[in-house]
Amino acid sequence: MARDGSISQRERALAFLKTKGMARLSELISQGVTAATVSRLETEGEIVRLARGLYQRLDAAIDAHHTLAEAAKLVPKGVICLTSALAYHELTDQIPAKVWIAIGPKDWRPKFIYPDARFARFPSNHLRTGVERHVIDGVDVPIFGIAKTIADLFRYRRIIGINVALEGLREALRKRKATPAQIARFASDARVWKIMEPYVSALTSDG
Repeated sequence: MARDGSISQRERALAFLKTKGMARLSELISQGVTAATVSRLETEGEIVRLARGLYQRLDAAIDAHHTLAEAAKLVPKGVICLTSALAYHELTDQIPAKVWIAIGPKDWRPKFIYPDARFARFPSNHLRTGVERHVIDGVDVPIFGIAKTIADLFRYRRIIGINVALEGLREALRKRKATPAQIARFASDARVWKIMEPYVSALTSDG
């Protein structure tokens, strides 16, 4: 604490990072913490720089889905999608090599080295539906829900691979994490229901 009893920039920065999990430099500056203080904390090993302009406390607990939180901070308008969303919902054994992020058709595509990310441009109306909010390492992360993700995997099957889409569909139904009706609604919106319907029928034919 500063001599006058006020909270020092150092304490303010560490407290803010403890509450938020991680923060952009601009967020820290908005809290009255200068870039010089942030740099000093990094040099002293109190905080670590996760990516350009993104910081976290050294003693922060790390979630298994930590990279999704980083991506959400770096791409505020993006939504975690496709295989990254599938893995988050525990519907695949695959560990995505990159974080898939959905952005709008005209949204700025940010450039950063880490986490390794791949972008998919979604129509604006598809970007706003089926979004869930999950807190990961203190960060509010937008992630597409299961039924929406399954439909999107079929829509992007030529890029992702039909086998991944089928695995997601099979596991979602087997684990009862989404109903055929829920999947059909999003598949219809994505205009892939005609492609998906035979697979859904086959997987549910035994009840």
